[in-house]
Amino acid sequence: MLEAILDLIYPNVCGICNKVCSESLCKKCEISLKQYEINKLINCRNNKEKYFDNSLSVFKYEGIIREKIIEYKFSDKPYLYKFFSKIISENEKTLGLFKTKYDIIIPVPIYKKKRQIRGYNQTELIAANIAKSITNLKYDEKILLKMKNTKPQSLLSKKERKCNIKDVFVVNNKHVEKIKDKNVIVFDDIYTTGSTVNECSKVLKENGAKEILVLTIAKD
Repeated sequence: MLEAILDLIYPNVCGICNKVCSESLCKKCEISLKQYEINKLINCRNNKEKYFDNSLSVFKYEGIIREKIIEYKFSDKPYLYKFFSKIISENEKTLGLFKTKYDIIIPVPIYKKKRQIRGYNQTELIAANIAKSITNLKYDEKILLKMKNTKPQSLLSKKERKCNIKDVFVVNNKHVEKIKDKNVIVFDDIYTTGSTVNECSKVLKENGAKEILVLTIAKD
């Protein structure tokens, strides 16, 4: 519903230069983004502290990517979800994973009061739009819930982040069957220490998820 409203309110513009164009990213700006790409799939299976199996960040968290993520989250620019979902879903590395290995994409949830204040969950809009463009990839924002309001992770140290996010996520019992023996993508905007996505992965694995890929726009 929110996506449909945004499509009516905002014209289709390039997410970087803001020029009106048929796509959410013009060719000139698409080329300029290459300097920030990482696109490295990291195997995390041998790391006993991590509950997810692999991680992939498309970009480095710097330059125009950092600027646009901050605008998207904190400057009331929800329409930028089109820009981010385009560069992720059309990326060769992510597209290959979407089509061959994973069953469902789940956005990292935010606390309900924070969602009401912001008006949207930035991860939901992007993840939902990615799933729309991938035939076999399902999307569900009701599986994973955040039950406590926490301090912003960006203001905390690595140790504090881990404690801050501990035991704040749960799997909705009404939807637990959707993840049993499934390969799951956990989607978030930024990967810094990995504490948030690791806590999400923990509860998903405890409730039957088979394999988990952590996918983020950028890595700090």
